Amino acid sequence: MATTPTAHPTAPRLPLRRVTVKTVRRITPRTIRVTLGAPSLAGAPLAGPDRQVKLYFPRPGRSEPVLPAPDPDGDVMRWYAAYAAIPEERRPWMRSYTLRSHDPAAATVDVDFLLHGDGDDGPATRWARGARAGDVLGMFGPSDLFAPPVDPASGDWALLVADACALPALATLVAALPPGHRALAFVHVADTAEEQPLPTQGRLTTHWLHGDASPEDAVRAADFPAGRPYAWLAGEAGTVRALRRHLVEERGVDRRAIDFAGYWRRKLTQDDAPTEEDLAEARERLASLRDDA
Repeated sequence: MATTPTAHPTAPRLPLRRVTVKTVRRITPRTIRVTLGAPSLAGAPLAGPDRQVKLYFPRPGRSEPVLPAPDPDGDVMRWYAAYAAIPEERRPWMRSYTLRSHDPAAATVDVDFLLHGDGDDGPATRWARGARAGDVLGMFGPSDLFAPPVDPASGDWALLVADACALPALATLVAALPPGHRALAFVHVADTAEEQPLPTQGRLTTHWLHGDASPEDAVRAADFPAGRPYAWLAGEAGTVRALRRHLVEERGVDRRAIDFAGYWRRKLTQDDAPTEEDLAEARERLASLRDDA
């Protein structure tokens, strides 16, 4: 049975909590929005774009994920080591998601789950298809340790590129744009039924890409606005790497002005070992953080 996090009186509290499903809604044919609640979400520092969390899903036959209690000293690495030491048949599946929205008055957050529709559902998608009010998950984050805050208004204009998996995160960046700030978005989804409203005070131009359309080709063919861009790239890891190379090597964009994340890998999951390209991406992200420090 999962334990309720408790903090040492003198230690920093780990952002670890149990969350309970409040509502489940189908917002597009392929997207399920799950509202999760916990008392600690009322005052949690969840504001800002692209706030990422780790969700922990129970193994079959269990109503709640089995998770270790927070380290008494607030040490995240010791806690993660304790999580990794749980026998595999009991260890919860872990997946990364972006908070779509936060309602501090209701002490809830919304998380969008993409249903891939290819018959190869992973544990998170299987869970989302059957999610019901009262179901329990574990949640770690948001934490700057694994997802530093981003600022979509840090350039003269913003370039935002996402696939369907990254659309919830892109929506939070769009919502954070200051009034009148120029932004150019390329969003790849299955079809027109998967397009979603993107409310913003910014001056946003959105290019929806469907089916076999290539985000890389679309960005390469685009006329960019004048000025220094900030770029945010998220989606399939190989596509993200190719886009980043194009921006840096062919468009002359400062690599320090690009936030990028490979959300998924073709034929691989977060349970698989990292590839050499994954490790290279991690090194680049660490180098970017050092450059910004």
